[in-house]
Amino acid sequence: MPLYALDEDPSHFPPPAHALTEPNGLLAIGGDLSPERLKNAYASGIFPWYSPDQPILWWSPDPRTVLHPDHLRISRSLRKTLSRGHFELRCDNDFSATLDGCAAPRPGADGTWIVPAMREAYRELHRQGLAHSVETWLDGTLVGGLYGVQLGRVFFGESMFSRVSDASKAALAHLCQRQPFGPIGLIDCQFSTAHLLRLGAVEIRRATFIEMLHTLIHAPQADGPG
Repeated sequence: MPLYALDEDPSHFPPPAHALTEPNGLLAIGGDLSPERLKNAYASGIFPWYSPDQPILWWSPDPRTVLHPDHLRISRSLRKTLSRGHFELRCDNDFSATLDGCAAPRPGADGTWIVPAMREAYRELHRQGLAHSVETWLDGTLVGGLYGVQLGRVFFGESMFSRVSDASKAALAHLCQRQPFGPIGLIDCQFSTAHLLRLGAVEIRRATFIEMLHTLIHAPQADGPG
């Protein structure tokens, strides 16, 4: 199956079922990171992911890794950390710094997939009220967090970072338990990792994921629990 080249129409994506099996989920190449294209991509179960030396690549893997908020596994050590109250959890307080924290190279890595064009694209989505951050602060310093896009009742998680133990997990727990950007029926984790599976994420068929999107994205997005 050939790789699909996107045209100038930001609403035009091939069906996710046309994605390659090797590499898993690679669907299309090209296009841009305009807000309209990104919104159409997420609503179709597609997301961008590419390296600095590559064109924009669009993915829809099968299976898809997701987390149901009420299935988050909070370990005993994390529960103790949260009960101490050392962390302060904030939402959309400093989206840009959270994005930069996620973009910083990990230990042992040479670079980051959150290239400058990606950062500006998600900052624009944030300005439009679609991209959000959950931030973990300690003694007035940002020490971890996550960011993603929420459409309807689906939160599309993009990345998380942690500078002290449990900081990113605390942000995820806050997202699942408080749902500060409106009710969440599903968190999209994209690809599977051992870390996500330990936190309660599961793999589901892409077709099942797309069906869930069609229902949850268009569900009323009332105020969340707070």
